Amino acid sequence: MRQESVKNNTVEKERGAGMGKEHKDIKVYMPNELKGGVYANSMVVSHTQEEFILDFLMVAQPEGTLTARVIVSPGHVKRIFNALAENIKNYEEKFGTIRLAETPKWKTFDVAL
Repeated sequence: MRQESVKNNTVEKERGAGMGKEHKDIKVYMPNELKGGVYANSMVVSHTQEEFILDFLMVAQPEGTLTARVIVSPGHVKRIFNALAENIKNYEEKFGTIRLAETPKWKTFDVAL
């Protein structure tokens, strides 16, 4: 399997109270099968005390397909939320306000395993 090296912006490593932050660059390898990404037009979020589960779906009535499932800790999902909020702000400053899409009409998903 061929892999491509991708340089991450900067990873901050906490060094303890009052000791500042150490910045390190890390290499992230992207397997070929992940390069194209996946498309999702819907998402379902659920959680337990220990984790958030983000199910990304491609829904074309009357069916849908789970295209990705991401499971993260509560602390990490909050960092994701903050990063998305900042990027939306930057996007809207550059391109204008994002209009919300109409809320889908379906109420629940019946997941077939």
